[in-house]
Amino acid sequence: MTRQPSLNVGLVQQSCCDNRQENIDRSIAGIRQAASQGATLVVLQELHTSLYFCQTEDCDRFDLAEAIPGPSTEQFGHIAKELGVVLVASLFEKRAAGLYHNTAVVLEKDGSIAGRYRKMHIPDDPGYYEKFYFTPGDLGFQPITTSVGKLGVLVCWDQWYPEAARLMALAGAEILIYPTAIGWDPADSKEEQARQLDAWQTIQRGHAIANGLPVVSVNRVGLEPNPEKDAPGAMFWGNSFVAGCQGELLAKAGDKQEEVLVVEIDRQRSEQVRRIWPFLRDRRIDAYGELTKRFRD
Repeated sequence: MTRQPSLNVGLVQQSCCDNRQENIDRSIAGIRQAASQGATLVVLQELHTSLYFCQTEDCDRFDLAEAIPGPSTEQFGHIAKELGVVLVASLFEKRAAGLYHNTAVVLEKDGSIAGRYRKMHIPDDPGYYEKFYFTPGDLGFQPITTSVGKLGVLVCWDQWYPEAARLMALAGAEILIYPTAIGWDPADSKEEQARQLDAWQTIQRGHAIANGLPVVSVNRVGLEPNPEKDAPGAMFWGNSFVAGCQGELLAKAGDKQEEVLVVEIDRQRSEQVRRIWPFLRDRRIDAYGELTKRFRD
């Protein structure tokens, strides 16, 4: 199969509500729009079939989880096949009773499951009580091979860890992809909100630079209330973006509205950039053993 010199990537930034079917319909509408604009790879945000339920610890929320393969992979697989796109979906996976994962699933153009990635880094912070729900991933940092290339799929909190991006790059990933659910505490000052957003963009652009790979980050948008009525909820900040191999911003969505972006990525840039910035060549792998320790006392 002849490799195309460029790849059109669609990003579906959406808001979510407490109606599962309405969320799925919004995702599918975004996929269709991206495909109509020429996307052959479409990426959805983290946990796009429901509200972000991790704002509180509630055992009833485990009812949202599903098997993989299951209803969502079947439905989104049909859409991928119909439109001829590779699709990155993000699901709450029920692996067994009492064993759940935050899982990204890649669906091939024929609707089959190309692979999955289980979120490795699990946060536990006010409004983000993910350790209550998710078991840390056990599939490692392994790119998923598809008809559009080797996809280094990671999930949200993983995006803050240079080790995760590096290991995906070393395993042959051609693009780094981050389905995401991150937002502001509405009580934070405007200055603090600006610092957080800037840090989020900067760290991921840094992964692009350090590894000579494009980065695709797709975030949800809109205010989602906290079930505990006296809590402020989460204002998801959108700002989905694509960065090139030198960290340059190729496209960026806004912070308030649902948007679909389609961005052309030059497949040859990684080779060109890595020749002039040969970070992989100059790594001192003989001196990095301490990285496997929690801290150097």
